[in-house]
Amino acid sequence: MTTAALEPRAGRRCHTLLNSLHATHFFSPELAEELAALGVTHPRAVNFAVRAAALGPVGPGTVTATFYNYKYDLVARHVPAVWETASPGDVLAARARAVDASLRRLLGADAVASDQMTEAARLALRATEACSRPGRPLYAAHADLPVPEEPHLAYWHATTLLREHRGDGHLAVLIAAGLDGLEAVVTHTATGKGMNPKWVLATRGWSQDDWDATVARLRERGLLDAAGELTEAGAALRAEIETETDRLDRAPYEHLGADGVARLAELAKGFAGAAMAAGAFPADLVGKG
Repeated sequence: MTTAALEPRAGRRCHTLLNSLHATHFFSPELAEELAALGVTHPRAVNFAVRAAALGPVGPGTVTATFYNYKYDLVARHVPAVWETASPGDVLAARARAVDASLRRLLGADAVASDQMTEAARLALRATEACSRPGRPLYAAHADLPVPEEPHLAYWHATTLLREHRGDGHLAVLIAAGLDGLEAVVTHTATGKGMNPKWVLATRGWSQDDWDATVARLRERGLLDAAGELTEAGAALRAEIETETDRLDRAPYEHLGADGVARLAELAKGFAGAAMAAGAFPADLVGKG
């Protein structure tokens, strides 16, 4: 374990690159095909099942709590009914097959089998050694899953652990900041780095009326201006949220050390860039709309 000091945002930048590759499977045709073979065809049911399966056959309350920015009514339309169609174990196996196929398609056989992939898996897994389970339900559930043997799947597994570890901490920060699920999304979108409102409304169960009411509440709090842009106070709050999330997520990257984080980020950037160049994400996914 190295004790080299990390630059304050090094962990956040590394996480962003790792998460970019992790998130590709949510948009992959392979995932839809694998879940359809189990009888799960609705896109929202697919999403809830693959991310929640590590938790076991949980109900809508647990999914809403851990996912945070989905409307409960939407979750309850698909959970727990989805577990009557496909067990969590079957879903996890299907997700692994989909990830294998999608990474091979997006990155190519040479990258999947490369020494760089093996190195990235080793570094990312080393970072996860410093993750902690208490208070982090999605991370803890995924940490109980076995590490795949193939390097590209081990790397993806590690990106999942690091994503959920940061995500669980992020939710604690949002709650402390007094932002509910949709308020968190609206303010993130207002930064220009969050999900396009079109995608939020299409995937999270919220209506345009819900969105407009949330914008009105945030204006009353002085976080958004009349044009829906972040005010100075709103921008400061979002910056504080990310800084506090960084603090809660610092352990894995401190454990890896500055040199290890820099190398992992370099490798992750290459893999994420290749995936994006191959069309892993919709072109209009991010932005203010």
